[in-house]
Amino acid sequence: MIRFIKQKAMLSVVTACLLAFYSCSSGNDTSGPVTPDSTPTDPTTPPTSTRYDEQYRPLIHYTPVKNWINDPNGMVYVDGVWHLFYQYNPYGADWGNMSWGHATSTDLFHWKEQQVAITKDALGDIFSGSAVVDINNMAGFGSNAVVALYTSNGDHQQQSISYSIDGCKSFTSYSGNPVISNTDKADFRDPKVFWDETSGQWVMSLARGWTYAVDFYGSKDLKSWTFLSSFNAASYSGCNHGQWECPDLVRFSLNGKYVWVLIVNINPGGPILGSGTMYFVGDWDGKTFTATHQDYPMWMDTGMDNYAGVTWSNAPDGRKVLIGWMNNWSYAGSSPVTPWRSAMTLPREMGLTERNGVKMLTSKVVKEIDGIGGTWKDVTSELGLSQPYQLHIDIPAISKGKIVLSNSHDEEFEMEIIPAANLFISKRTSKSGKTDFSGSFVQPSMKSAIYDDNGNLSLDIYVDLSSIELFNQNGLLVQTNTVYPTSIYNKVTLDGISATMKVRPLDNIWK
Repeated sequence: MIRFIKQKAMLSVVTACLLAFYSCSSGNDTSGPVTPDSTPTDPTTPPTSTRYDEQYRPLIHYTPVKNWINDPNGMVYVDGVWHLFYQYNPYGADWGNMSWGHATSTDLFHWKEQQVAITKDALGDIFSGSAVVDINNMAGFGSNAVVALYTSNGDHQQQSISYSIDGCKSFTSYSGNPVISNTDKADFRDPKVFWDETSGQWVMSLARGWTYAVDFYGSKDLKSWTFLSSFNAASYSGCNHGQWECPDLVRFSLNGKYVWVLIVNINPGGPILGSGTMYFVGDWDGKTFTATHQDYPMWMDTGMDNYAGVTWSNAPDGRKVLIGWMNNWSYAGSSPVTPWRSAMTLPREMGLTERNGVKMLTSKVVKEIDGIGGTWKDVTSELGLSQPYQLHIDIPAISKGKIVLSNSHDEEFEMEIIPAANLFISKRTSKSGKTDFSGSFVQPSMKSAIYDDNGNLSLDIYVDLSSIELFNQNGLLVQTNTVYPTSIYNKVTLDGISATMKVRPLDNIWK
């Protein structure tokens, strides 16, 4: 969870790197404990000036009524409710006063903003972390207590816990905090915790920032923690850059065996510029994570705007559901939106597959999207929509060409397919809409491998008022990008490509 005092538009990659460095080494807020602005704490009666209809306001993505958000935190599923916590500034639309905001949903799309859950205390700001359901009362707070684990950011970064015994309506800080003290590690944060059946204990992953490492700790009671091991990418030189943050160790089943994936968010040093999410595939023996020798880094998303994503705890049916912060530290502080700042990605169902001997993560929008989906209709060019939509394109024989989304203001977002080079390239140029708020926002060459299916390519493109999320059918080609057109792209043009297309509208989640 990167600490920015003030984010400015950056004019070069060098400037972005310098800003990231300084933002991670300074910026402790020295004011007293925050008293959150009362306005966003009761979203059932939002301010009359906020009707969720502002220019660029996402209509199918979560945003708070107002103010700054970044990393999703503490996501946990409890009694039929998906709880989304997140880094939040109760006071304004810039980074600061880090607290845990809170929203709830029963379908992963219609969100209700709740009271600010956890705010600054004597140990410092409340940085990123996770939450678990303590079914067997191992911590002693009560059966089925929800225990939140987070980084207290004061003079040092230490790990603390708070607990809820009323279904996340309120949290109580544990009197024995911090549960993992620290006086010498500069970057030591973002605890992600899960129950490990292999070793019969809770396991915590902790990011180690600029040391390019993740530390693992174990506990029987969520209060007393023992260091287990540390993972670093010394064997994979391409991964030793940027600041490592927001880790998540996740178990998948593949070909009848368990395979573990360590998700690591880094900034700067993403697949293009600034923020990005890489992952390692390997084995976990209850103490140590060992990566399989593959061609690292491997990227979860090759667009610019999916960062700090981690999975929900206690999700039903063993589902691996992930959500990310839909922004990039290269320009997050200057994005041209108000009165809120930033959104979450669409929630994704994560999976694992093997392709040409390489184990790879897959991402697809969760099945609950059908609950806001309208009727499909075939299209050739004009979409006839002024609301968010899902565009499905089937390309039965991949050929070199372009897919262009555009609107009546001559704004466009172009995607190019180059089969000979096995490249899919998205182009966010100065023609995409508003771009002058940051010198880093224009990105005319966001590349991915095509990952075709026997020469065929099937794409699902989710378009909101200020974002485009693209997935191919097998979930290997994934790109998330924010855009700021004057109006939603409502026309699609194919150049050199033979394809069939259909579209369905997606309901406004705020109505």
